[in-house]
Amino acid sequence: MKSLNKGALGAALLLCGTAFTAAQAAWEPTRTVEIIVPAGPGGGADQMARTVQGIISKHGLMKQSMVVINKAGGAGGEGFLDVKTAAGNPHKLVITLSNLFTTPLATGIPFSYKDITPVAMMALDEFILWVNADKPYKTAKEYVDAAKAAGGSFKMGGTGSKQEDQIITVALEKQTSSKFTYIPYKGGGEVAVQLVGGHIDSSVNNPIEAVAQWRAGKLRPLCVFDSKKLDYKDKIAGDLGWDSIPTCKSAGIDVEYLMLRGFFMPPGVTPDQVNYYVDLLKKVRETEEWKKLMSDGAFNQSFMTGKEYLGWVANEEKRHQDLMKAAGFLAQ
Repeated sequence: MKSLNKGALGAALLLCGTAFTAAQAAWEPTRTVEIIVPAGPGGGADQMARTVQGIISKHGLMKQSMVVINKAGGAGGEGFLDVKTAAGNPHKLVITLSNLFTTPLATGIPFSYKDITPVAMMALDEFILWVNADKPYKTAKEYVDAAKAAGGSFKMGGTGSKQEDQIITVALEKQTSSKFTYIPYKGGGEVAVQLVGGHIDSSVNNPIEAVAQWRAGKLRPLCVFDSKKLDYKDKIAGDLGWDSIPTCKSAGIDVEYLMLRGFFMPPGVTPDQVNYYVDLLKKVRETEEWKKLMSDGAFNQSFMTGKEYLGWVANEEKRHQDLMKAAGFLAQ
């Protein structure tokens, strides 16, 4: 048997090494990555998207840049359709909230969660009943009693129409035999500002959307729409932390609601491309900045990917269909 000369052997080894390196090289972005926010600026989704962007940039977790783009038109339908029609584009993400389900159900737009590719659930967001701190109500019961006496004149501010805030408002009305005038705004940040200004009487904002106003002594949380109290003990407003807020159930309001904060990609992307962002988001979750966001916003830190995440989303769509049917919000 003839021996391979050294030059040929070296060339063969180089080719093998090159092929091995190419096989081992994972996909990564080659241009700027967009995060689409299907909601207005200042709300919970917008804040989380910009925190993720800032963490990735600060810690150099990605070679390419990342930009956040708000597409709130049509209750977020503008953003979802943008991602749906970007088939095969791995340089676009969308951060989702409950309008992933409520917008198609309420408007009939041609969109479903099945049209996009799940990446990761980053957290679940809580909802709190807030009032202006200058008002006399110290408990949820006091406020609900006053709302009943007002005969429907109390204004409840929320993000969008026939979205999660209004779903909770309708559930609150049914549970307490009260009536509110629901006032929709473009985002949770605007809702908090309107409540501080006294233009509405209450809101059911997420913690992160009103924490700055609570810290400043402008707003007061009355109860949280969860089965248990929030497990965050850091002081936010004086001696009070998130764990000081009672559940709405303890005030006789049997309403629970948590909301998705997660990421999806367009249809037609590859498993390698999805896995890149799963790994990237795992790194984001390990940073101190992310942990601070979770604490500031009292998030439920559930994390899911793959089939588990997809199964959760499927169950949530069914739940929202039931909730919206009960509220009379389904598109005709």
